[in-house]
Amino acid sequence: MACHVELLLGEPLIMKLRLQHFAQSVFIAILSFSFYGCDKGDGHITLKLAHSLDTGHSVHKSMIFMNERLKDLSNGTMDIEIYPNGQLGSERDSMELLQIGSIAITKVSTSPMEGFVPKMKIFSIPYVFRDEDHLWRVLNGKIGQDLLIEGEAVKLRGLAYYDAGSRSFYTRDKPIRTPKDLEGLKIRVQKSQTSVRMVEALGGSATPISFGELYTALQQGVVDGAENNPPSFYLSKHYDVARYYTQDMHTSVPDILLMSGPIWNNLTTKQQTWVQEAARLSVPYQRKLWKTSSDAALKAVEEAGVKIIQPDKAAFKEAVKGMHDSYKGSPVHELMQQIADIK
Repeated sequence: MACHVELLLGEPLIMKLRLQHFAQSVFIAILSFSFYGCDKGDGHITLKLAHSLDTGHSVHKSMIFMNERLKDLSNGTMDIEIYPNGQLGSERDSMELLQIGSIAITKVSTSPMEGFVPKMKIFSIPYVFRDEDHLWRVLNGKIGQDLLIEGEAVKLRGLAYYDAGSRSFYTRDKPIRTPKDLEGLKIRVQKSQTSVRMVEALGGSATPISFGELYTALQQGVVDGAENNPPSFYLSKHYDVARYYTQDMHTSVPDILLMSGPIWNNLTTKQQTWVQEAARLSVPYQRKLWKTSSDAALKAVEEAGVKIIQPDKAAFKEAVKGMHDSYKGSPVHELMQQIADIK
């Protein structure tokens, strides 16, 4: 059965679309007509997966690994068609496409997920996790697993967490050694209100911008810096224009593999099991790749002339105490206390 849909767009609609988004808009419309995959007449299901990262990223490679596992588990009756590099829009766009069943799977940071699952803001609150081991004990335990499926109420089912390391600041012209150095600087953040509060608590001016637009924003001085993990800093080539990387490691924001609730519910129990298992098997593979790529990224940017700064984190932790206290009496503060109690 053919999986192509011809769309005829009227002139008024075309005039309203920004030129750079026109092809993308058509592509998304086509996907919405073809639902999540093509029925080839033999019961075969192809799940469409979209993400915003480069094909060299550990996440993309892990999705390829997940696809191979799904094909093995399903005896070739299911596979995944991957659209990288933000072909289908931003992370927010992808989540909305999941909700209407136009695509099946995406990878997003847990930061923008807080707009759908408020408790997810826990990952954007600085210095909640003591170290990497503490983070993964939380993710693999009851708290993490409950958060993973809490999005079902808004048609977003979590499949698994991927390692995204810790996020640190990088800047164009001025090194950041203490929170005071952030004063007066415009720092790009994800579209997360908690991320905005975090930067403002540290003295900076938070500017939400999509990741795909960030290189140009840095280059043109729209923002003075940003914050992200080493592989994203390297693969995005932001080090071309941001020459200082400060490893303050303020947040540990994992990625999350999300599946469309409508599509998940349309699968058989056996198919759901295959998808869930393929996702689970991809996690240790991704974490191993992540560790290698993170170390390599730091080495590569340093060799390219980026100044790597190791600040005293105590000053940064002190600066966000007020932000932590502001959550007292809320479910998020209760969650923070539960996380702190996990040894």
